[in-house]
Amino acid sequence: MVGAKAIAGPSTSLHLTQQDSEVCSVIVKPPFYQVSGCRSVPCTCCCHSRWPHLTESTYSRLFYILLHAGASAVCCLLLSRTVVERVWGKTHGIQMPSGLCAHLFGHSHCPVLSGSGAVYRVCAGTATFHLLQAVLLVHLHSPTSLRAHLHNSFWLLKLLFLLGICAVTFCIPDEHLFPAWHYIGICGGFTFILLQLVLITAFAHSWNKNWQTGASQDCRWFLAMLLATLGFYSMAGVAAVFLFHYYTHPAGCLLNKILLSLHLCFCGLLSFLSIAPCIRLKQPGSGLLQASIISCYIMYLTFSALSSRPPESVILQGENHTLCLPGTSITEPQTPDTSLAVLSAGIMYACVLFACNEASYLAEVFGPLWIIKVYSYEFQKPSLCFCCPETVEVKEGQGEGAARPDDQETSPVPPVQAQHLSYSYSAFHFVFFLASLYVMVTLTNWFSYEGAELEKTFTKGSWATFWVKIASCWACALLYVGLLLAPLCWPPTQDPKPPPIFMQHCHRISVAR
Repeated sequence: MVGAKAIAGPSTSLHLTQQDSEVCSVIVKPPFYQVSGCRSVPCTCCCHSRWPHLTESTYSRLFYILLHAGASAVCCLLLSRTVVERVWGKTHGIQMPSGLCAHLFGHSHCPVLSGSGAVYRVCAGTATFHLLQAVLLVHLHSPTSLRAHLHNSFWLLKLLFLLGICAVTFCIPDEHLFPAWHYIGICGGFTFILLQLVLITAFAHSWNKNWQTGASQDCRWFLAMLLATLGFYSMAGVAAVFLFHYYTHPAGCLLNKILLSLHLCFCGLLSFLSIAPCIRLKQPGSGLLQASIISCYIMYLTFSALSSRPPESVILQGENHTLCLPGTSITEPQTPDTSLAVLSAGIMYACVLFACNEASYLAEVFGPLWIIKVYSYEFQKPSLCFCCPETVEVKEGQGEGAARPDDQETSPVPPVQAQHLSYSYSAFHFVFFLASLYVMVTLTNWFSYEGAELEKTFTKGSWATFWVKIASCWACALLYVGLLLAPLCWPPTQDPKPPPIFMQHCHRISVAR
């Protein structure tokens, strides 16, 4: 991506391709790979030219994603009471052998190898693994640096190290692990939620600014904006209808009705503020597209919260009925639906992976203050890569996200072989550290981790998880409103730039429709 503009013609392209192969031969065979369990060869050396060129760091990122997904799957299996009973035949969980326990702890009371205790220990191992790598890779800006190989190689050693950390955590007694690690997990989980909210709002702002830049030049971009906005609002509306239909009942569910109505009011308020004249005077890039994306996300958080709420029981016609959960009919007893639980868990983990990868990319492009700079970035030209600015554009603009001086040092290596990291290794591991804590507290019902079971977490829910997700929804709305209203407190500039005439015309068309 960085050296894309260096390819000017066929001869130049051929020359760079030859140099690229030479660079590959240098980078693929560092001495560190001799002690690595498996070697990741960059795709630029082995794939056809019509396929995207993948780098070592990309393969490393995929490996870490699979590693984290595998650890999360192990946590789910250890937390599932059904799996423990069917595989090990244990009703009250798996115990360590009494002889080994007496040798390690000096008494026969062993930590349980299943349930919430096992989830805490596995996540403690993965979190420590990523935190150590995040510390070791701080201020790393070159993929050919000595420390970069700690991220891109040593796979067998790192896997053994991770398993060793997890094994050590299982040797820690419950009374020494739970008190401190529980509060660390709560703080890390809330921090990860706030990071997700920042990323989703930055995603909406970037997409809207990107396509508005094109809409000021070509009506086709405006049509694309209009269709995307209508699509997101349609999804939010359909989600609201389904939530009212499946998560409310004429005989109860008053809290669900109040929350759904309140969140719909939030969506309407956000949409109104996004196109308010005073807001657009300070932020010409504000529009309905970003409001529609946030409205969809609010409806998802509402669905996730309502599906995590414990059911409500009432007596109808002399029979006990379970309400506030999806059922087949309003008059029939409602029962938990595992398919919705699986859908909610899948979307949740997809958001986790999006946050981990997007945060590490933005941290490398914009630097340490990327959380602030990403909102002020202005697109010079529209593109279909609506989720985030491209590295080339940021460095050419020399604006808020200009490249650091360390990244501009001369080197005999050709420009196609990037001398800059495609994402921040340190930020990548730190966000995975927070993600491990978030997965841990989510699976164990946040504050009420005692007696947590996988079947109850995603089907029967808990009030702690319910209110955490409701608070996340409110925080998302407040963050978006704060981003819209904050520029109103800034002093006026000497040469304010009003919205372009074409954009005002497109805005009137959008409001009229």
